[in-house]
Amino acid sequence: MNCCRVFLLACLLFVCGALQAQTPTPPAAATVATAAATPAPKRQLQAVRITEAIKLDGQLDEAIWQQAPIATDFIQNRPNPGPHEKHPTEVRILYDDANLYIGAVMHDVAQDSIMRELSPRDDAGNTDFFGIFLDTYHDKINGYGFIVTTGGVQMDSRYSPAGGEDFNWNAVWDARTSMRGTDWIAELRIPYSAIRFSNASEQLWGLNFMRQRKRDNQAFFWNEVKPAVDGFVNQWGELRGLRDIKPPLRLSLTPYVSAYVNHYPYNEQGTRNTSTSFNGGADVKWGINESFTLDATLVPDFGQVQSDNQVLNLSPFEVQFQENRQFFTEGTELFNKGNLFYSRRVGATPIGFGNVDGQLRQGERGPDGQRRPGEAVVSNPGVTRLLNATKVSGRTKQGLGIGVFNALSNDVYATVRDSVNGQQREVLTQPFSNYNIMVLDQSLKNNSYVSLINTNVTRWGSTYDANVTGGLFRFANKKNAYAIDGRLVYSRRRGTVFGSEQQIDDQDGYKYQIGVSKISGNFTWQVGQGIESDKYNPNDLGILFGNNNISQFVNFSYNKYKPFWKVNNFYSWWSLNHSLLYKPTRYQNANIAAGFNSTFTKNFLTVGANFDANPVTHDYYEPRQYPLGDYYVRVPANVNLGGFASSDYRKKLAWDVNAGVRWYAQDERLVRPRRMGYGWAISPRYRVNNQLNFRYSLDWNLRQNQIGYVNGDLNTSLPDDADFRRNYPTDVLLGRRRVLTVTNTLSGAYTFNNRMSFTIRTRHYTSTVTYRDFARLGTNGQETLVDYRRNRDNTFNAFNVDAVYSWWFAPGSQVSIVWKNASSSFLEANEATPLYFNNLNNTINTPHNNNVSIKILYYLDYLMLKRLGSRS
Repeated sequence: MNCCRVFLLACLLFVCGALQAQTPTPPAAATVATAAATPAPKRQLQAVRITEAIKLDGQLDEAIWQQAPIATDFIQNRPNPGPHEKHPTEVRILYDDANLYIGAVMHDVAQDSIMRELSPRDDAGNTDFFGIFLDTYHDKINGYGFIVTTGGVQMDSRYSPAGGEDFNWNAVWDARTSMRGTDWIAELRIPYSAIRFSNASEQLWGLNFMRQRKRDNQAFFWNEVKPAVDGFVNQWGELRGLRDIKPPLRLSLTPYVSAYVNHYPYNEQGTRNTSTSFNGGADVKWGINESFTLDATLVPDFGQVQSDNQVLNLSPFEVQFQENRQFFTEGTELFNKGNLFYSRRVGATPIGFGNVDGQLRQGERGPDGQRRPGEAVVSNPGVTRLLNATKVSGRTKQGLGIGVFNALSNDVYATVRDSVNGQQREVLTQPFSNYNIMVLDQSLKNNSYVSLINTNVTRWGSTYDANVTGGLFRFANKKNAYAIDGRLVYSRRRGTVFGSEQQIDDQDGYKYQIGVSKISGNFTWQVGQGIESDKYNPNDLGILFGNNNISQFVNFSYNKYKPFWKVNNFYSWWSLNHSLLYKPTRYQNANIAAGFNSTFTKNFLTVGANFDANPVTHDYYEPRQYPLGDYYVRVPANVNLGGFASSDYRKKLAWDVNAGVRWYAQDERLVRPRRMGYGWAISPRYRVNNQLNFRYSLDWNLRQNQIGYVNGDLNTSLPDDADFRRNYPTDVLLGRRRVLTVTNTLSGAYTFNNRMSFTIRTRHYTSTVTYRDFARLGTNGQETLVDYRRNRDNTFNAFNVDAVYSWWFAPGSQVSIVWKNASSSFLEANEATPLYFNNLNNTINTPHNNNVSIKILYYLDYLMLKRLGSRS
């Protein structure tokens, strides 16, 4: 702990010295800098109540539109913050008992100046757009965004400290656009059922509008949003004049039916190559009161989500996959507070999935000398099917956010068959389980908050349960210039390891982090320290990449937001990091890093570079020896240099490229070649027209002479493995290897109109590992070369096609047809090959699984049905 104090003291002295060493700022420049870091005054706009119906047609030809006050004189945010718009935007707001109406006229010089590419929902593409932002509780932290492009494509988002800008959130609302001379018009209708607000007789909402003019890559806000000011929602203006509106009964049902046809060429006697399935269920939304909403999915079907990007994982940590299931991406900003919720745990691989082989009756030799075969696995489901999932979330008018999430999964069984008599039995791999999260999040003044989060997993039967409780806070000063933030998390596990009588050994653990930072202005910084104890484990409902460490860091950033020289802006950062093992307290690593990026004014070419330097590192995780402390892999000092360039996406042909190289110092302990790492990627994109576009990505990565763990899959029947297996786990086998990874991804999209689109994505991944020599790892990082001759080379190939046709035939209602094609292969020893086209040929000729599905969702809203009933 003394090392921590010394490091923090050194960091503080460094910060103070750096600040004192700066050249004194001239008074005029200081005034400009202070103004840039001061929020703009709050503009106000009055909404007008209407009694006559508005026809949503993008025309704004009703007389009442001309009677509403106008929001205009937008202020540029990028590429040059500050100037007022030259081509005016005029926005008006109307409202009635059920909806908010927004009418916007975007003036321009000619229709050719208005870009209007079509794209799928929530994808802006290469187009102009208009958006409205609402902070309905006026807490200056949380908000909604509703955006429509010139082609009528809708985008919606939520804004929060935990989720940032979250476009996974979807609401049911409507918009129409049209062209009129040199202008374009947007008309939006936002039902009160799509948002949440208090039942006060007079409302005060945060409000902002945004316009993008893609021709000049310009973005404007009605209430100025200054990039040097920390936060976004806190820089909005105010919407006034909303009186006597009541939060409606928010009750909707979205039933679904789906059908699947799956084909895999088993080509085995008695096994069908083709199977079919039919499913049905529903999503329910119920507004419990003006603040809280219940979302539930009953018998969910996630078969149409995009395929995971499978990779060869050589690290000691699991691969974190992206969440693509809509129920777990939509409206989850509260549950993501503190990063304690990894939603892929819900419905994940059963905890006993990998232990089925150990429960099989093994083959044996009978009294007659004949060998009697044992049991074999017939099926072992790799996912846990959910029974239901429910979430209740909302925020009171006092700024208290409350979230409760709960999901249930049923028992999961593997099926095994006796090879002698053909009898089958079931092996439990996942007991009936309950997943629960509860969040309390209090918004405070000055963009501050305090939060309490609890996650819990309860499993029925003889196994273990897990509970994690965390508190976090952020306090900023009145000027929103400085902040202190921190968190404290406690993890608790009780019970026995699944399938055994062994007690869980990481029953109690903790984590904390504290930081102080300057958050606004051109120059910002942060100093912090954190600890994760050796028993800290949130993995049952979260994700952890190595505990048992003490970390300290100092970050600096200097940004210029105004154009200068030949560039529009300049962003730079530096960081110092240091890490110790927590128990026992030993050095792990240190790091210094820096980087910058900037965009050129004339051609909008964005370039950047990054650098990091690392002294000798002690990797305690790579040997997979627990408890940590005795074994580590010594990584020589190394330096990395990388860079990237990205061209102007407004052009029909645009591209992104990046490259990097990492140099390692020579490891003098053994006669080995120097480590090196190389990588580059290129991604061109071509827009054929406003409806059709293609994108290709090639990623190439080579790691030469990497040292890594090889103990996995040791076979005691092989002489080379027997010695290491006999002394396991005290003997660790390391290999010097060459790892070549190539990923090709080709995608295309055709958008028929703003409600219908077709997308296809094809990905081929190959990674080849070639071993050069092997060593025995001893304590304190000592390595001794060994005469190990088993061929451990391997190649992993993965191939996926995801083709999706989507038609939003009514608000909230969709038909989707999906085709998935997938295959993978793992080649070992002599079959492994580093030749790319050999791997591609192998992938093509490997049996593929083909799945075609159709799913129909239909949105039923109680208020809409009630109105239809009253008319009849």
